[in-house]
Amino acid sequence: MRILTLLCLLTLLPGTLWASSDALSVVEEAVEVLSNYRNVPEQRIPARLLRDAEAVAVVPSVIKAGLVIGGRRGHGLLSIRSADGSWSHPVFIRLTGGSIGFQAGVQSTDVILVFKTRRSIEGLINGTFTLGADASVAAGPVGREANAATDIELKAEIYAYSRSRGLFAGVALDGSSLKMDYDRNESIYGNSATPRRIFAGQVNELDPLIVEFRDMLEETMSAVSNSR
Repeated sequence: MRILTLLCLLTLLPGTLWASSDALSVVEEAVEVLSNYRNVPEQRIPARLLRDAEAVAVVPSVIKAGLVIGGRRGHGLLSIRSADGSWSHPVFIRLTGGSIGFQAGVQSTDVILVFKTRRSIEGLINGTFTLGADASVAAGPVGREANAATDIELKAEIYAYSRSRGLFAGVALDGSSLKMDYDRNESIYGNSATPRRIFAGQVNELDPLIVEFRDMLEETMSAVSNSR
């Protein structure tokens, strides 16, 4: 019996290690996205939008590919703003979507989503969440557009940004779906870690990369909000 148990553990271990390594690579890329964002002040998200943000998602290396029928897919992290203004531990999420039209080629971009309402976050926690259907989504203003946007009412529930070739810009993501990535969450936080427990900080000891992402998000959002 002990030999059989050992063999089972040895069989499962490589998959577990791969899942953990894969999840941490997503975190590492998300940290890089935030780092690059801080280096382009002329392309920043409006301070007013960030001050009202309930959550921020960072999805690095979203792949968009297609030949007539296209689609997009990416893995990332989402943190919510706590009652005291700090940012929670991030949960892993998946972004998927499709489109039909005359298109060809493959494109990889980094995506940042700014959530303005708790309703949107609850919808994501409770299941698959479709941008544009379950919550209004708009291409986020940046640069000169950002200055103009601060003078009008920002009515969308979610604002979407993308980074391609080093620059950030608003991006249309209507029809894309967001859902919790339970496999990656469990590989990092443990089997009992639900999204709500992760947001509340009720998880095991954190990997240093997770801490780095959370700290960089907090520093980045604070710096941008105070810069305008």
